[in-house]
Amino acid sequence: MIDTLLMPFQFGFMQNAFLISAIVAIPTALLSCFLVLKGWALMGDAISHAILPGVVLAYILGLPLILGAFAAGMVTALSTGYLAQNSRVKQDTVMGVVFSGMFGLGIVLFVATPSEVHLDHILYGNMLGVGSQDLWTAGSIALVVSAALLLKWKDLMLHAFDPAQARASGLPVGLLHYGLLTAISLTIVATLTATGLILAVGLLIAPGAIAFLLTRRFGRMLGLAVVICLTSMLGGTYLSFWLDSAPAPTIILLLTAIFLIALPYKTYRVKRAAVTD
Repeated sequence: MIDTLLMPFQFGFMQNAFLISAIVAIPTALLSCFLVLKGWALMGDAISHAILPGVVLAYILGLPLILGAFAAGMVTALSTGYLAQNSRVKQDTVMGVVFSGMFGLGIVLFVATPSEVHLDHILYGNMLGVGSQDLWTAGSIALVVSAALLLKWKDLMLHAFDPAQARASGLPVGLLHYGLLTAISLTIVATLTATGLILAVGLLIAPGAIAFLLTRRFGRMLGLAVVICLTSMLGGTYLSFWLDSAPAPTIILLLTAIFLIALPYKTYRVKRAAVTD
């Protein structure tokens, strides 16, 4: 029985899948807390879809795909932030326009360019095909992003809660704003191989949303989100082996199931507290 349960760990491709899962779980979980708190869920979705033209252009020019993905992500993030601050159009509208335009451009470029790169691997990831270079790249990005978020989490929390108060306190609001956008772009690049463009948004929203339901303290929310995301990533990868399914969608389904359990549990606790009071 034990040998059967440990069977997925005997294959090299599964070992790499578990490693990439553990690596990307931490930065995505931490970022998801700030995105949920700040109401930037659509921002992660916009950037994750909008890096497609950068990936295609990098392939055409013979550059690393990750370089093109990061460049496109930064262009999307910075242009969205600039247009939202310097126009009468609301930020969610700007994100929708920029996201759809960039994604459409990426699809047109991909169809017009003959290549051997399969679009499914870009959109949905290829965790079972992760190599050592992917692990090193994702690990380096995850380390930088996680360290920056943990060092500045109190400043980012104040900026997310009350930007006016953060500015009055002397915090570099502009640097925090664009620094968070840069962290989103870097994290999406790190998850490009693992979950792809489309499913990356699930990792940037669900862990923070679940933790937000279960606790009221932001510090505890960060730790809880990391535990939830890490458990879901490793558990989803393990289940995908036995279900003969793709790891990334299995992980997202597991996160969704946890959210659907946490939501009524939170409602029950609130009603019980109201009755007790």
